[in-house]
Amino acid sequence: MATSTPSVTVVIATKNRPELLRRAIDAIVAQQYDGVIDIVVVFDQSEPDPALVYEAESRRVSVTTNSRTAGLPGGRNTGIEGSSGQFVAFCDDDDEWLPGKLAAQVEYLQQRPNMNFCTTGIVIDFEGERTARPSQVAELTVELLVHDRLTEAHPSSFLFRRSLLDQIGLVDEIIPGGYSEDYDFLLRAARVGPIGCIAQPYVSIRWGRTSYFATRWQTIVDAQRYLMAQHPEFAQHRRADARISGQIAFALAALGRRAEAARTIGHVLGRWPFEKRWPVAAAVTLRLVSAERALEWAHKSGRGI
Repeated sequence: MATSTPSVTVVIATKNRPELLRRAIDAIVAQQYDGVIDIVVVFDQSEPDPALVYEAESRRVSVTTNSRTAGLPGGRNTGIEGSSGQFVAFCDDDDEWLPGKLAAQVEYLQQRPNMNFCTTGIVIDFEGERTARPSQVAELTVELLVHDRLTEAHPSSFLFRRSLLDQIGLVDEIIPGGYSEDYDFLLRAARVGPIGCIAQPYVSIRWGRTSYFATRWQTIVDAQRYLMAQHPEFAQHRRADARISGQIAFALAALGRRAEAARTIGHVLGRWPFEKRWPVAAAVTLRLVSAERALEWAHKSGRGI
């Protein structure tokens, strides 16, 4: 093993998905990478499984409990604080890294010493239907991110230098329900410098009808409003404001708060009438289609609302 090869910590926050979790771990352990991979599995509001513990020359799997705020952000921060890898990566417990992912990212960042963070393309698996989503841009900036969340920049594709945390801090644990914590993390990281994007899809992302946030519409409303308050760039760009407001309008319509949804749709039209989410939100508000069905149609095409 080359001693100059940087060590990598992979944080997996999990809760009651043992079969998918094992698949996620196996895919990481199997990565063709010469350095140490330290996988920290953080059990959130559930008991750790000691059977997962594993140690070889360059592969380690440890388990712990979330010692911070309950939820995904606290779980990720627990894993970060309890590890020491030079690079840090995340993997959701229902996702799988594809062969070559880690080596490609470490090499990418090693060749760019002034860059702290990179992502890769993804493959979306929606109930067996797989849609490749290569990264569409070479770099992410704050201005680009406020205009487009870019689904390809999924947290299971994140790899960043641990030193970046000295500049931006940990994952935000205050954001309501932990929703969009990864988006907030990207925006804060992009303020330090551009985030590199490897086009190749290197992570399989599992979407399903029972998505964690699919019926948590109030959480989505609260979190998106929080996000806009934390990042003034949204209000500074009409299209960016309209995009997030369109998502809020959809969630309000899903909640049955038709008058509030209609007012939010009016705000979207005033900011950027070409925003594609307002017609969908309007259809849900008028009860022409259910929010769940609209979300299912979006997911089948490898996209979200």
